[in-house]
Amino acid sequence: MSQMRRSDHAASDDDKQDELERLIREGVSLDENPLHNQDTGVTKSRHSHTPYTTTYVGARFIAPDENEDEDEEVSTTNDLQGALGLFAEAAADLATAGVELGLGRHFASADFCNQAVEKAAQAVSLLHYGHRSRYDHDLRELGATVGAPLEIQEEMAVLTPFHPEAFYADTPPEEADEVISAEQAEGYRKHARHILSWARNIVLHA
Repeated sequence: MSQMRRSDHAASDDDKQDELERLIREGVSLDENPLHNQDTGVTKSRHSHTPYTTTYVGARFIAPDENEDEDEEVSTTNDLQGALGLFAEAAADLATAGVELGLGRHFASADFCNQAVEKAAQAVSLLHYGHRSRYDHDLRELGATVGAPLEIQEEMAVLTPFHPEAFYADTPPEEADEVISAEQAEGYRKHARHILSWARNIVLHA
């Protein structure tokens, strides 16, 4: 019986991944998100109104000021449109993590997993609170802030070290891909996929 339950759970995860991949391929429809940007060639920053600059560090574009929204007025109403758009960005980052892994760029893959999870959690924050939650690169804390279950918080903690600011503090950029094996990178992608499935069930079913 336990094997059957595990099999059913695996099938459920596969179904969720199929839907995530559909979202990546097709984007969020205009019916689901009236603010969806048809220009899919632009990578947006963690603040949807501020595109990334062309400055590139490791696998991540750097926003002009990641803390610029902290002094903005906090909304108390939920933001479904913003949540859908940000979750679509998270799904795209997860797809990019797979591409980077296939190219042997293991740290870049882990970095995009980190980005995907942050955006997914912030999408939940937009839906629940109408604004992004403050974030200091600690994904576990961000997960707790947006009400993620402990299991999800623990998986988020696994991906916390792969923000470049923290990772490069101890590892030279030229050695980044060498300290993460392909198997480890694939494991990080599985964690990110599970976390996005959790966020998806909240955001897309709101």
